[in-house]
Amino acid sequence: MKKIVAVIAFIGLSQALLAQKVYVQGGLNLANITTNNNGDTEDNAVLPTFNVGFMSQFGISKAFDLETGLLLQGRGSKAETTFNNGDFVKSRFNPLYVELPLNAIVKIPTGGSTGLFVNAGPYVAMGVGGKSKFDSQILGITSSGEEDIQFNNDDPTTSGQEGAAYNKLKRFDYGVNLGAGFDLKSVIIKANYGLGFAKINSTETNNSANDKNKYRTLSLSVGIPLGN
Repeated sequence: MKKIVAVIAFIGLSQALLAQKVYVQGGLNLANITTNNNGDTEDNAVLPTFNVGFMSQFGISKAFDLETGLLLQGRGSKAETTFNNGDFVKSRFNPLYVELPLNAIVKIPTGGSTGLFVNAGPYVAMGVGGKSKFDSQILGITSSGEEDIQFNNDDPTTSGQEGAAYNKLKRFDYGVNLGAGFDLKSVIIKANYGLGFAKINSTETNNSANDKNKYRTLSLSVGIPLGN
């Protein structure tokens, strides 16, 4: 695992050295997990969390560019059940991933120094932490708890899931990002939707069987270019 972290750090440094534009990014994630075979989510399960990191653009042309970076992404979902007598059970599931995206950007000039853009591309992500929390009130008795989220010790160079267990997530996620935004030169405002392709539980090996138990994350972010 230390070797994988070192590789990710090297990729991030290489991006910064080769890029024409580097910007720091932060914002709100509205995270969810699909609940059925068709990939649908439940609106009341949306978990507010965050994204933060840096992104790099390479300045290929005025109409087209490539973008990559390293982001710490909050994912997960929440659940709440309320009973007629006022009792309740609430849970929040918030794993954290380091994500490496690669986006193709199409720029649409709008006049002056600003521009609209759309982007799309794949991502890979590695689970690094997170918390699972619950609060409940049953028959007037309240309780709460918190525990660290566990990931399996998968080797990404093999086809298996080393260290798989029912109480652990897959270490690695992958999928695609779709987004759009405005480049105002001094600030970049964008929205992104991440569609995970990997089933999140480490014991689930057939990712293509259906679209249940996969991440769906809407991100609203602001980027500040460095060195401009």
